[in-house]
Amino acid sequence: MQKENFTIFIDKINQKMKSVLSKSRLIIAITILYIVVFSSCKKTEEVYVANVFEQYFDQNILNKPFKVNYAKDRGSDITTQFAGDTFMLFKNTYYDGPMTAKINGATYTGTWSSNSDYGKLVINITQPSTPAPLIFLNRDWRFTEKALPIMKLAPWGSTDSTSLYMERL
Repeated sequence: MQKENFTIFIDKINQKMKSVLSKSRLIIAITILYIVVFSSCKKTEEVYVANVFEQYFDQNILNKPFKVNYAKDRGSDITTQFAGDTFMLFKNTYYDGPMTAKINGATYTGTWSSNSDYGKLVINITQPSTPAPLIFLNRDWRFTEKALPIMKLAPWGSTDSTSLYMERL
């Protein structure tokens, strides 16, 4: 009878050990899952720091009204075509966005874009009835000088005698 009690006792110990082992495995599995899930979901806040060109463009050109101070189209002075007109570039990113042109009380919309060193400015005002002065502005420009309050521009990739000076108001 003693041997039978001992066998029953051993069986009970085996069952308890199996139960403890299976609970331990479950706890280990849950712990590993917790570590994997929550360590990979660690939120990091990325802070974008604008470079010097972006800061300058953002602070001095974007959201500021400009007027045409001087415009020359292939040697002909056309500045008077822009008398009283104002232009504003707005920010979508540091390198593109919408723009407006206010001409004779009417507002025309378009877009602008630039390259990463702000050496190029692309103006594109597209409206069904775009006035001639805006057609002149619709092109790829290169900055020849950014000494504000006046931006000096010339056509990108061209050596013709066309230029545009825009003064910040």
